[in-house]
Formats: sequence, structure tokens, C-alpha cells
Amino acid sequence: METAELIETWLDRGLRAVVVGAVAASTLLWHDGAQAQPKEEPVLNLYSARHYQTDEALYDNFTKQTGIKINRIELGDEQLLQRVRSEGANSPADVILLVDAARMWRAQIDGLFRPIQSKVLESRIPTNLRSNDGTWFGFSTRARVIVYNEAKVKPEDVATYELLADPRNKGLVCTRSGSHPYMLSLIGAMVERSGEAATEAWARGMVANMARPPRGGDTDQIRAVASGECGVALTNTYYWVRLLRSTDPKDKEVVAKVGFIWPNQATSGTHVNVSGGGVARYAPHPANAQKFLEYLVSPEAQRYFADGNNEWPVVKGAEVDNKALASLGSFKAENVPISSIGKGQVAAQRILDKAGYR
Repeated sequence: METAELIETWLDRGLRAVVVGAVAASTLLWHDGAQAQPKEEPVLNLYSARHYQTDEALYDNFTKQTGIKINRIELGDEQLLQRVRSEGANSPADVILLVDAARMWRAQIDGLFRPIQSKVLESRIPTNLRSNDGTWFGFSTRARVIVYNEAKVKPEDVATYELLADPRNKGLVCTRSGSHPYMLSLIGAMVERSGEAATEAWARGMVANMARPPRGGDTDQIRAVASGECGVALTNTYYWVRLLRSTDPKDKEVVAKVGFIWPNQATSGTHVNVSGGGVARYAPHPANAQKFLEYLVSPEAQRYFADGNNEWPVVKGAEVDNKALASLGSFKAENVPISSIGKGQVAAQRILDKAGYR
């Protein structure tokens, strides 16, 4: 073979080797790059204002199903939101759970949630029980009802929220603080339904009818009604059902003295609120966060809400086994979107301040 041909052959072989080597190297780099793509850690950082021991089973079941470990921080609604605000973009929170529409609306306008798209959540949660921008969702419901002392008060005199402010109930009414989220949401719904002027007149009537300054939680209000310190009070349904399910003789004695009313059944319906949440804006594990929210509308999770903490499921047809909750029967609920209730809290707080409702 001529010298020129030899050189050409060597060059050709060398070029082929270079090409093959380059292809092999690029394939290896691609393969290594694919392997190096970050995967979701099997962990979820949950910031929760739900402080119910019965939720432990809810979380444990999620971990068993998915292998995702839950790291949990529990604080009151406002403390929780303040923590997320202060952490900013460095927040480790993946999911934020809150127990009231007013707080969820506040988190929404503060930009603490990120919008998500989920056919599971959209198909199972009614539109009136979630935000209008896809940032938060209600997972369970509770109603704000009236309880009264059966020896002191006639049920027809306290059959509506409006009647609690009527002069006939002077010196009989007890509530928790007007600035508590449960009360702010109720008053926000009244603003949405009746306007600010009518709601302010109601708030002034409530202040005039107080048996004592607002204090304590919902269970405290029920016990004060049973003792006769108050004639009538407001409470969320799950507090009442807890007493119904209790085997403590003292709790049974309370239940025996207290009557229960679904307010406004002939008019606007009973006020309903939600416990819910969404994916945190800077969630480091967003896929795990969405998995968790979708788990909360699964049949087993919805059953936990009802059987564990005496709340109603949001998913239509969800099976529950809570006889005490079922004993309350059906009722007419108000037709006010949850997102509107949250929005009304600003006006609600202004009204409370003007009326001197502490």
C-alpha cells in the first residue's frame, strides 16, 4: 500500500474512533445527566393549624400508602401564617393546613399558596368549597350552630342568628371573642348576605345582650350554657358532637341540660365553614404536596375527618361511621361561597370594632 494511502487509512480510522468516542461520551453524559436529575425526596413538610389528635391516623395512613414521611409543625392559624411570611422564599413548608375560610383567604391574598391544577381535587370538591383561583381547597366542613339552656330559654326565641341580638335575649348571650376566625367568618357571611349596615346593627345588639364579656372556646360556651351562666351561645358542630360522644358523666350532664338548634332554617340557612389548605408558594416538594392534598379527598381520608374529628366530608357520597354526627340530621346550609366569606372578614372586623364587640 502506498504511503499516501496508509496515511489516509490511518486518518479515516482515527476519525471514526474520534466520532465513536464522542458519541459514546455524549451518550454516557446524557445517561449520567438523566440519572442526576433531582428526584422528589420521600418527605413532606406540613404546616398545620389543625391540632386534633385524631389526625394522627390520617397522616400515618398517608405515609403507609406512599412512603412519604411527614414532618409536621403545628401552630395556631395566625402564628402559622406569620411564620410562613417571615420565612419567605426560604420556607420549608410544602402544605399549609388551616381551620377557617377567613384565614385561608388571608393566606391567599398574602401570596402564601401556589395555584395547582388537579383533576382529582376539582372533580371531588364542590366549587363553593374552594378558592376561585385554585390556590386552596376545603377538605371538611363544620357548621356554626346555636345551643341554649332548656330551663331558661325557649327555642323559638333563639332560632336564628338575628334573634340573638333581639332585646328579648338581653343578658343571655355568650360567645367567644368576636375577633376569633370562627366569628369573623360568620360575620363575614352576614355581610355578604345582608350588608354592612344590618350586620353592624346585629353586632351592637349582640354586645347589648351579653351575659359576660366574650371569652373561652366553644366548649366553654356550651358548659356555661349548661351551668346557667349563659342562656344561649354559638358553637361549631364538632365541639357539640365531641360532648355527645363522650363517656364522661360530667359531659353527659352538660348534654342533658342543653338544647341544639340549626339556625335560620326558614330563611338563609345555617352558616358553614371549612377546614382546608393548599400547596405552599415555595414548596420544596410540590409533587408530594399535591399527592397529599389529593389523598385528603380519598374515601379513607374523608372518613377520618368524620369519624375522627366529627366534621362532614366535602366529597359527595363519602361513607362515614359516626352515629353522634349522624344524629344531628340534615339541615339547610347558607348559600354563600366560602371564598366570599373570607373576603368579608375585613368588613367584619371593622364592624366589630365600631360595635365594641371584643
